[in-house]
Amino acid sequence: MRILIAEDEPLLARTLATGLRRQAMAVDVAADGAAALERLAVTDYDVLILDRDLPVVHGDEVCRTLVAEGARCRILMLTAARTLDDTVTGLGLGADDYLTKPFRFPELVARVRALQRRPSQTRPPVLTAAGIRLDPHTQHVTRDDRQIRLTRKEFAVLEILLSAQGGVVSAEHLLEKAWDEHADPFTNAVRITVHALRRKLGDPPVIHTEIGAGYRLAER
Repeated sequence: MRILIAEDEPLLARTLATGLRRQAMAVDVAADGAAALERLAVTDYDVLILDRDLPVVHGDEVCRTLVAEGARCRILMLTAARTLDDTVTGLGLGADDYLTKPFRFPELVARVRALQRRPSQTRPPVLTAAGIRLDPHTQHVTRDDRQIRLTRKEFAVLEILLSAQGGVVSAEHLLEKAWDEHADPFTNAVRITVHALRRKLGDPPVIHTEIGAGYRLAER
């Protein structure tokens, strides 16, 4: 999952980014509203964690712009304002969810995961296929009841392949969703990660390479 954090408090932004990366998410950070809009214009983010009181371009205006453009990414608005009116106003701007500061990090993660599932109501919280069971909340993966220990990138790639429900996922899409903006577009990181993932998942192989198209996870 690809996340953008728009937050002007450096310590909070770094803390959130580090925590979400530990949840196998790819995270970019913008320190003001203008920078956030620039990144959103070129990257297909799944969720935007948006501080409402941003400099340069206010968080409210960022939210209005995304809604007006019909952006696909979900918006979780953060704010120090705690009144009901503030919450109603934030949701009225088009935010999908609203969280007041201070908040507990596990709640933030749960809300981000819930927003990720919202575009596809048929997607279950736990993903299964070919004897594989992946729980995004606990980051627990098994195959045929055998526990599999994955790196964060391996987990992220497997989650994307499982979510595709047998569809082909291009290497470019995997790079965009599982790595952040600092990833080299010419890197072979995707190929290396898929190779390691195949080895850990074991036999019979379930990740198939579609020449010139990408990868897909197939039932046995």
